[in-house]
Amino acid sequence: MRFRVVGTTCSEILRSAQNDNPTNFVRKILITLGILIAFIVAIFASWIFGGRHLSLLLDRFWTIETGSSRINSVVYEGSGTGGLLHVNDIALSLNDRNGPSPTVGTTKNGELALADTGKVFAFGPPRSEAENLATAPPAGDDAFIEIRRSILTWPTPFDFNFMTGHSPSWKRHLYYRLVWKKPSGAKLEMLWRYEQYFYPDNGWVGGFMTNGSSTGLVQLDIHP
Repeated sequence: MRFRVVGTTCSEILRSAQNDNPTNFVRKILITLGILIAFIVAIFASWIFGGRHLSLLLDRFWTIETGSSRINSVVYEGSGTGGLLHVNDIALSLNDRNGPSPTVGTTKNGELALADTGKVFAFGPPRSEAENLATAPPAGDDAFIEIRRSILTWPTPFDFNFMTGHSPSWKRHLYYRLVWKKPSGAKLEMLWRYEQYFYPDNGWVGGFMTNGSSTGLVQLDIHP
């Protein structure tokens, strides 16, 4: 790989420097190394301070699947607005106000349903589960949840937890994508984005860390 510096390649600088006196030769070598080091430092600084935004940009085009499973149960824990949607053993928040704000309840036929912007998607008939609304995919429904992660992780050398002294050294985005299809053609798609932390002692842990407006329920589409 050749680097061009002010219209001159490194090899050209070296050939020119060999015809100069030793002082000029060393000076030109140091200038070239200085520019190269500054370039490398700029790349690392962009990775550290802009890694989260770069990750979000790359995630629009490509993420990596880490797991997928069929949905066996859905339990809603809340008052109708906000709350938690338990999909199998995964608790997904509806409390974030940065993206879609659906409501959950029952239809006139008594089915557990989710509504947003005037559209309603019925999950299925309710079943008794303590005080919460719960259901399972009816026969013929195709329902699954997929977990994906970002392709880019970013270092966090300036993150400090003064209370525990235990801070993550890396972060990445984690996505939970719910897809539910009815035999009638109705379809529900929901996408949550969270952050996952890496600790030197424990590796990648959790997967539900929030960060302002970039996390939570970020996409909701109902196709009647």
